[in-house]
Amino acid sequence: MIVVYLLILLVSFYILAKVVDDYFVESLDEIASKLKMSSDAAGATLMAVGSSAPELFVAIFALIRPDGNHEAIGIGNIVGSALFNILAITGAAAFVRKAVIAWQSVVRDLFFYIISIVMLLVTLYDGKITIYEALLFLAVYGIYVFVVVFWKKMFKYSDPGETKEDQKINTKTKKNFFQKIMFPFDLLLRIIYPKKKYYWATFFISILIIAGISWLLVDSAVYISHILHIPEIIIAVTVLAIGTSVPDLLSSVIVAKQGRGGMAISNAVGSNIFDILVGLGLPFLVIVLSTGGEMKIDVAGLQLSVYFLLVSVFIVFVLFILNKWKVGKLFGGALVFFYLTYVIWAILSM
Repeated sequence: MIVVYLLILLVSFYILAKVVDDYFVESLDEIASKLKMSSDAAGATLMAVGSSAPELFVAIFALIRPDGNHEAIGIGNIVGSALFNILAITGAAAFVRKAVIAWQSVVRDLFFYIISIVMLLVTLYDGKITIYEALLFLAVYGIYVFVVVFWKKMFKYSDPGETKEDQKINTKTKKNFFQKIMFPFDLLLRIIYPKKKYYWATFFISILIIAGISWLLVDSAVYISHILHIPEIIIAVTVLAIGTSVPDLLSSVIVAKQGRGGMAISNAVGSNIFDILVGLGLPFLVIVLSTGGEMKIDVAGLQLSVYFLLVSVFIVFVLFILNKWKVGKLFGGALVFFYLTYVIWAILSM
């Protein structure tokens, strides 16, 4: 039976990556264009929703599952994804191509990221969520979006690693063996989705598919943890976290190869801010409003992971300064090493 659930996870992760990267994000890009949103505003809102939708739905379904709350899966997935993003994805983006990063955007995003982590630590410390705390999560994200929109106007900077020549790089690659196996699912998605001009239909179909896959992921994680007799939180901070972050990884590596290293790193950090403030804030608000009171959470063992997340931010920031805002293979390798160290520690300690 465990093999069946593992196969469900594998196929689910693949479909999520295809839906988000090939359909959902493209529809959001069209919507942003029609609404005449600036690139910064679109990136901080619609693009963040696109890349972080799996984590958001996993958190929601983990909290509303009929057989009792599984907040360890929802919150653990957010924390694990955040660590994967800040260390593994940033490291991978730095490893594939050298780049010089605009310090202005990094400082801005890391500042709000630290605030997000501290808010999460406070929430986990008292073990309960009130409507005011849930609203504060969402309000801080609103402030972040406002700052992003006006940040470039104040500092007037650009990504120093971006050139027109870089943007023309062909990112299409020959299908590997795994993609050939998954061809039936690719074909099914092409049948389900309408033509690109019907971007609103693509948007809503993507939401439904992502929601359905996220429900499957939560169910599979619960059953796997029961079958193997291991805490749900371990599955959440490792397997689920990596799987739901695949869209972020793919998009960040692609833009890094195009020479847009700053965008790749901003995407990783910006997604983390969305994950914590909206990916948790929105489910928290829904549960609190539905129960008419405060929500109690029990995620024993997760606080240390959040502290590790906070430390990882300072590690990344120090490495940026030491490397004078330049990233390369050594920088990327160091971050990936830190992430692997965390995974080993998480499995052994929890």
